[in-house]
This record gives sequence, structure tokens and C-alpha cells, in this order.
Amino acid sequence: MSERRERLRGEAVEWLKTIAAAFLAYVAFTTVAFAQFRIPSESMAPHIEVGDRVTVSKFAYGYSRFSLPFDIGFSLPRAEHRLFESMPRRGDVVVFIHPMSNEVMIKRAIGLPGDVIEMRDGVLIIDGRAVETSQPRLLMRAVHPRGREWAERYEETLPGGVTHAVHNLTDGAPLDNFGPYTVPEGHIFFMGDNRDNSLDSRWNGMGPVPIENLIGRAELVYATTLSSCGRDPTVACPMERWMQPLHH
Repeated sequence: MSERRERLRGEAVEWLKTIAAAFLAYVAFTTVAFAQFRIPSESMAPHIEVGDRVTVSKFAYGYSRFSLPFDIGFSLPRAEHRLFESMPRRGDVVVFIHPMSNEVMIKRAIGLPGDVIEMRDGVLIIDGRAVETSQPRLLMRAVHPRGREWAERYEETLPGGVTHAVHNLTDGAPLDNFGPYTVPEGHIFFMGDNRDNSLDSRWNGMGPVPIENLIGRAELVYATTLSSCGRDPTVACPMERWMQPLHH
């Protein structure tokens, strides 16, 4: 009987070691390498839709207390610098911690420290120069009980050469005119691609985001929602985004 008890105890210990090793491997992986994030809003349409899931590389900008899993970082003191710190480039799609509400957010990096950001009648201006844009085209965003939702879609090329699509829902939106505003040292200025439906750094409730708050760079959409793939052929289907990289 004692031999059987010892054997069972030994097997239990081995199981516990395996579980502990798997847990430590998970913590190391989600801290050092990658994480996943579910899109909560339409602020990054047309590239990313509500319900999509993206893979986030945590090593892209180095590490801060917010790189730790299970919200451990909120209980740790602030630090002036990131470990292996690297600055985002204009056009990166970044996951970060909202500096006021502590929510996890995803937006596009538009302004770096020292950049002067301005919006005039919906046109983005960086350091006194309007960014290059393509001719807009009209497309349907969704079909609601109250009617169809239309948007202008155009391509925007940021300084540095990153080109991405932008949605404009209406002219004269509250955030179509902003600034000029100089991005402070140690901060990034973020905007959503769905410009009229994004509470971002143009908004007093968020402002520029400290570099410490960055979680990582969104790399690709690995799961999509079909909710916006309507029966009307003019509605863009999210399957076009599945497994597509968010940076080129």
C-alpha cells in the first residue's frame, strides 16, 4: 500500500511540475513575444472591424510594466524608459493603454515627439504640410433599420511613406478641425482610420499617449467577423482582411 501511495504522490508531483512549467511558458510567451487583442469599436475601419482579433508583437517597441500579463503592470510604479526601447514609426497600428481610463486601445501612430499635428476641414497636416491623399470614392459601410450608412474612402500617405485607407463619414465633424498641437517628448499622437468615429489623441479625454503605455504593434488580423459582410455587394467584406498583415 505504501509503495502505491508513493507512486501516486510521485505522479502528482510530476503533473504539478508540468502544469507549472506550462504556466511559466505561457507567462513568458505573453510577456516577451505576442499577445492577442479583440477589436471593440469601429475606430480603425476599414482595415479592422468590430470583433476582429489581431496578433500583437510585444517586442516591437521594447518592454514596460504594461508588457506583463494579467494586468500586473497597473500595480507597479511608473518608469521613465522602456527596456530595449524602440520608437514606433508613423503609420504603425499600435495597441496601448489609454492614459486616463486604463482601457486597452488600438489606433494608428500619426505624430512622433516634436511633430506639429493639425486638422483643417478633415485634412491631416504634419509639420505644416498636408499629407498626400488619393481621390475619395463613396462606398456603403452598413445597412441599418434607419437606412444605409455611407462613407468616403481615400488613401493617405504619411511622412515616411506609409499609405493606409481612411474613412470620412461626414464633412464638418467635431474633430475635423484641430490644433496645431506639438507632440510632447516621450509621447505618441494616435488617430483612428475611421476619422469621424474615433475618440483619439485629438480628444481632450485622451490626448497624446506616453510611450510607457504601449503594449505592442498589431501585426495581422487572425480572426474576422462576418457581421459587416452584408447582402449588398457594395458592402466591403471583412474576409479580405483575414490573415492580412497590417504593415508592409
